[in-house]
Amino acid sequence: MKKRDYTPLLAELAEAYSRHAPKSAALNEKAKEYLVDGGSHTLRLIQPFPPRIAAAQGAWIKDEDGHDILDFWQGHLANVLGHNPRIVTSALARGFEDGFGLQTGFVDQLQVETAEILCRQTGAERVRFTTSGALATMYAILLSRAFTGRDTVMKVGGGWHGAHPWGLKGVGFHDGFQQVESEGLPSAVTDQVIVTRFNDPGTLRQHFGQYGDQVACFIVEPFIGAGGTMPATLEYLRTARQLTNQYGATLILDEVISGFRFRAGNAGALYGVQPDLAAFGKIIGGGMPVSAVAGRADIMGLVGHAEGSRVKFSGGTYSAHPASLLAAKTIMTYLVKHEDQVYPRLAELGEKMRRTLEVAFSEEGIYARCTGYGNEALPSSSLSWVHFPYRDDAQLDKPDVVFDPSVCDVALSRTVLEPALLLEGVCMIKGHGAASVAHTEADLDFLGDACRRVARRVKASY
Repeated sequence: MKKRDYTPLLAELAEAYSRHAPKSAALNEKAKEYLVDGGSHTLRLIQPFPPRIAAAQGAWIKDEDGHDILDFWQGHLANVLGHNPRIVTSALARGFEDGFGLQTGFVDQLQVETAEILCRQTGAERVRFTTSGALATMYAILLSRAFTGRDTVMKVGGGWHGAHPWGLKGVGFHDGFQQVESEGLPSAVTDQVIVTRFNDPGTLRQHFGQYGDQVACFIVEPFIGAGGTMPATLEYLRTARQLTNQYGATLILDEVISGFRFRAGNAGALYGVQPDLAAFGKIIGGGMPVSAVAGRADIMGLVGHAEGSRVKFSGGTYSAHPASLLAAKTIMTYLVKHEDQVYPRLAELGEKMRRTLEVAFSEEGIYARCTGYGNEALPSSSLSWVHFPYRDDAQLDKPDVVFDPSVCDVALSRTVLEPALLLEGVCMIKGHGAASVAHTEADLDFLGDACRRVARRVKASY
């Protein structure tokens, strides 16, 4: 399929958005005087410039130009209750009013209570908190290497586990997923990272057969995020558990996206797979920076005094920050108590969101299909990524399919859609996002109308 040239359309969108949001445009120029590219997270630096957000509530955000924007990015996919849910903000407000919430540098009862919830809901034996998903997966890998005495890390192509040396290989599609993603990394580390194929049990068996006695751990997401927003098959995840057991490697489930998204606990339980270690983040923080490594006591014990603190998972200044754990305890308690209401609603809204996207574009003559649908293990998700395959028989079940420009119009989903939707009052990042319980059917109608206008604009540029 001939690659479409969207250069004129992108220039048109940039000019229109500059007129639409002059205050955000001006703030972006000022920001670039002090911040690299004007911000501190590359994915959020939407082109030609990101909206500068002044307020956020529920399903909607407001930019500095006064525009209300229907938001499906939802705190980097963390806000299952929507922006600033009162259940969390009121708890934080009471804490601050009572003299609790800012950093103390000590331990408190709240840490115990929050860890108890996480262990109970995930089957983990021990937990240690930190501040980001990247740190959680890094420490999980460090623990696995120390526990097994092996060096090699196995991951899947398209899997994003954060910006640390073992995570920065095989993330972006470059005629495959074998490339190192950053300069400055020692080859002695990246050469020890084996990239296998998501949802391909045969290739996984082949790689374990070839490298199994060297593998310290296999890290994988039950529901891959940056790799295309799709669930692992039941066969794939159970094969991963069987092979890691067989070869004496640890299984790390990266549940930073999937944890507490499908149930009030880990997604691994829905597969009948208990990992050796798991990383949690996003949803468990309730909008505050909380992540955790949770798992077997014998592996987690390598951090502790009894084992001579062999693994220096010592914590940072803001690990288990009081306000963050107050938010974490509050939201996890709420999700456990309201599990029967929250998760069916998230599944229903996610289903409608995906159908809305597909129908809106297809009705205007642009064939669209979403990933994010459930499978035999996971119920329907709240997540979606809209793709534009050239053929209706394309199987969108692996990262190397959805990001292959010979299979899908990748530029349309990842480059054009962002600014085009913003002009219509909708935020999705590079074609993907999530529904929250704060979204309504009216919001999804708004999304559908916005997508139809975008589709007409795109068609007119052909």
